[in-house]
Amino acid sequence: MANEKFSTVFPTGAKNDAYAQYFVGQSYLNMLSLEQVVIGNVTFEPGCRNNWHIHHADKGGGQILLVTGGRGYYQEWSKPARELHPGDVVNIPAGVKHWHGAAPDSWFAHLAIEVPAENGRNEWCEPVADADYSKLK
Repeated sequence: MANEKFSTVFPTGAKNDAYAQYFVGQSYLNMLSLEQVVIGNVTFEPGCRNNWHIHHADKGGGQILLVTGGRGYYQEWSKPARELHPGDVVNIPAGVKHWHGAAPDSWFAHLAIEVPAENGRNEWCEPVADADYSKLK
């Protein structure tokens, strides 16, 4: 489980083994809602981040991140990374290639809200390059 010194409002959950192949490092997942709107509490150990990915949809879709703890990053393809802190909100439209995860020296947690979509699906892409990630503070 997560570091005792790291706390957020929602329980951390179990190791995110089902999606481990799409992450560098260890993440944890606690699904808070599977009805109406899917909401997962995702917690990242320091240095953990997910691969580049795209939320596709024929209509609607995308994702909203509500940062609840620690320090992390969000980055869209070909744009600079944005540092994230508790209280930050990230609106990710469908079709935008992006990644999110912890800073190298900090735990990080966010609520991942899946925006309802027609024919919504995720496309998992390549990992964030270590050379690019290592440039983040």
